[in-house]
Amino acid sequence: MSQPFAISSGEITAQIDPLGAELVSLTDAAGREYMSNGDPRWWTGRAPVLFPIVGALRNDRYRLDGQEYPLAKHGFARKSAFVCEEHEPYEWVRFALSDDAATRAAYPFAFRLEIFHRVWGGTLTTTATVTNRDTRAMPFSFGFHPAFAWPLPGGAAKEDHRVVFEHAEPQPIRRLSAQGQLLPETFPSPVEGDTLAPDAALFEADALVWDNMRSRACSFGTADGASLALEWDNCPMLGIWQKPGAPFLCIEPWQGIADPIDFACDFRDKPGVVELAPGADARFTLAITLSPPEDSR
Repeated sequence: MSQPFAISSGEITAQIDPLGAELVSLTDAAGREYMSNGDPRWWTGRAPVLFPIVGALRNDRYRLDGQEYPLAKHGFARKSAFVCEEHEPYEWVRFALSDDAATRAAYPFAFRLEIFHRVWGGTLTTTATVTNRDTRAMPFSFGFHPAFAWPLPGGAAKEDHRVVFEHAEPQPIRRLSAQGQLLPETFPSPVEGDTLAPDAALFEADALVWDNMRSRACSFGTADGASLALEWDNCPMLGIWQKPGAPFLCIEPWQGIADPIDFACDFRDKPGVVELAPGADARFTLAITLSPPEDSR
């Protein structure tokens, strides 16, 4: 990890790594950590941003306008060095990634990806802006991939944590193959009404995937302990994932999804891909609000 940039409101402090413009720490005023510690025994990620794809491609390749390109799972942004363009330690930090020879070999477009992190009170807001600097319509997907400590700080039991959605989510879910591609069938949802009780057994078959969420907000935590409130814009899909038994839970708003298992069409026709006209931009926002344990409020 490179030297992170810190931003703090007094109530919360966030640390952002220029590698991937990734949130790597989020603590409350007492110094308690709400993110995964990136233990390599489980998964080294903390909150990577996913661009220009979400999930895995069939054979890690895609076809676009008659040509084939290699692109690893979740795209290259999460492993790219972003430039810090602006840093106000008590409020915000702005990073940007632009195309270069290496990105164009995998994704043949001129683009700018800006990641803007801002703290205010107990809330961290991350806004991603994708700009098409090319002369052609630019297809892409984008996603957030935050991994929260599970259990959250404060002493509540892991099994007492709940994910509560903004709305009831009764629709079936999707699952992934062993190669990370979207299976064709649907599966009964583990959500009861608006509430999911996460358990390691749910993730033995990889992530829970919603390809058309009604909710654009949820909470994660316990009634009498620490909790998080999440709100997001322009991400109609969601993944919830962990390595079974790991001390984290990922709650991932997406505009995009893994390749269907037999997908062999042009990238522009892939489910979840959106297109930007030349000169246009698109924004995706995730706000995370911390509520510390009751004994510290």
